[in-house]
Amino acid sequence: MVQHRIWFDRRFALGLPVDAFPDIVERLRGTPARLEERLHGLTTTVLTRRDSERWSVQENVGHLLDLEELWDRRLDDFDAAREILAEADLQNRATHEANHNARPIADLLAAFRRARGRILDRLEAMDDDALRRTALHPRLQQPMTVVDLAFFVAEHDDHHLARISELLRRQV
Repeated sequence: MVQHRIWFDRRFALGLPVDAFPDIVERLRGTPARLEERLHGLTTTVLTRRDSERWSVQENVGHLLDLEELWDRRLDDFDAAREILAEADLQNRATHEANHNARPIADLLAAFRRARGRILDRLEAMDDDALRRTALHPRLQQPMTVVDLAFFVAEHDDHHLARISELLRRQV
């Protein structure tokens, strides 16, 4: 099996055209359903089993939920024409401290669906000029547009969906 890529080692080809936006939005819209389908019928034991010190399936879901707040703040940054986007907590303290394994998976999935819906509402309300706004991503040290941010979030979603699949394969 191909080794799972390390998120912080990834580099991104940014500068996507505005006409890529509808396709990217559909990826973002599909993440809650993809998670729900992938996790349907799994036991709490399977969902909360940790891989050594790495997050469980359920903690990966919780992490996606935790980061919706960051994406929302970054959209605020674009709206306010800030030069630099809000920084992420690279230690992921929110996820480590949240105890996502103690929550019912249905609650996490529902909360993620609601949070993602709010992000999608904001994105879909933007016109072409808003989608072209640029700000510097603090970790990547690359300028990105709203379209690029949406792509970055979709890639992050897929990264964690792939990690969840990897964790589930190891438990079979």
